[in-house]
Amino acid sequence: IPAIIGMTITSLYNIIDSIFIGHGVGAMGIAGLAITFPLMNLVVAFCTLVSAGGSTISSIRLGQKDLDGATEVLGNTLMFCLINAVVFGGLAFLFLDDILRFFGASSETLPYARDFMQIILAGTPITYTMIGLNNIMRATGYPKKAMLTSMVTVVCNIILAPIFIFHFDWGIRGAATATVISQFIGMVWVVKHFLDKDSFVRFRPDFWKLKKRIISSIFSIGMSPFLMNLAACFIVIVINQGLKRYGGDLSIGAFGIVNRLVFIFVMIVMGLNQGMQPIAGYNFGAQQYARVSRVLKLTIIFATVVTTSGFLMGMLIPELVVSIFTSDEELIAISARGLRVVVMFFPIIGFQMVTSNFFQSIGMASKAIFLSLTRQMLFLLPALIILPRFFGAAGVWYSMPFSDLLASLVALVMLVRQFRKFKRAEG
Repeated sequence: IPAIIGMTITSLYNIIDSIFIGHGVGAMGIAGLAITFPLMNLVVAFCTLVSAGGSTISSIRLGQKDLDGATEVLGNTLMFCLINAVVFGGLAFLFLDDILRFFGASSETLPYARDFMQIILAGTPITYTMIGLNNIMRATGYPKKAMLTSMVTVVCNIILAPIFIFHFDWGIRGAATATVISQFIGMVWVVKHFLDKDSFVRFRPDFWKLKKRIISSIFSIGMSPFLMNLAACFIVIVINQGLKRYGGDLSIGAFGIVNRLVFIFVMIVMGLNQGMQPIAGYNFGAQQYARVSRVLKLTIIFATVVTTSGFLMGMLIPELVVSIFTSDEELIAISARGLRVVVMFFPIIGFQMVTSNFFQSIGMASKAIFLSLTRQMLFLLPALIILPRFFGAAGVWYSMPFSDLLASLVALVMLVRQFRKFKRAEG
């Protein structure tokens, strides 16, 4: 529950920014923000490469009663996060305009996208430290503290964003500045936890020493969510370019709104996954396969309930929810139609997400990577290339539920096979 609340609150970052930008900057501001999605996905990808791998390994180490091993993972995760932030953030900042144009920015949307991402990229060391250590804190037995980190940062963002956007008239830069300052406050909270002598796992004097065996383990486990986010980045580029070609800047803005709404339910499922991860990892390390199977089944059930709620929202009240972001009638109409299409097979997407995360949680990196890439690269990408040629902008929208259905079927086959192996191991 703390993980779910934490991820739900984190998703409010995007919602809050979009609402304030939509009403404080305008429809082109929303479109400019949508252009930043691929780059934001890259920011998340390089962060989860470290944080997801580090949190999984630390929970497995604790399941094996290896406290020193979990402590080593903590230090390596922090240092690796900082290195990633400086290298990736610096390079992206230097080539920002070229990157945004490649992502689908026009002469109208580029200034908004640039203003937003310059601030976000400058704050990547803060962001990576907060997210990386927060995941370790959750995985080492402090889920409520990890939830509070998200709550503190979002409350700060809610307070600061309207002040910066409306009172100081900073526009889209104000939204980005509020986000980075809020994450800095969250970072201070998390670092303080690991400096506390009462913390179960905490920093040691030699925490800055990188160890090859730990880094390679982080890479192998974290590669699944990294590739998933990398694929998501590439897919959003293709979506933006397709919508720009067949629908224009407002269609890109509509996708931005739809993506924000869908993201709420995706983040809730990710919260469920984060709650499942230490339980599955610990019991897998202890060879308690019946418990591993039970936590997976429960997570799938709850995830399906969550995504079905998103399906009902998108089908029954699409105009109402998209109007939260903008008063532009044309943008509302395009967004409402897109939302209905995107959530068409949403009830089954929770199952696919949980299954992919499950294989990551028990250290089966290759299977997790395969499932992570199946939806985006094997099904969605070809659909995005083929369908718009026949159906225009509608083909871009319909590619998404089409890939959801096929990817879920593949996940079902792989999960059934894994369950059979567990039963043989128990026997």
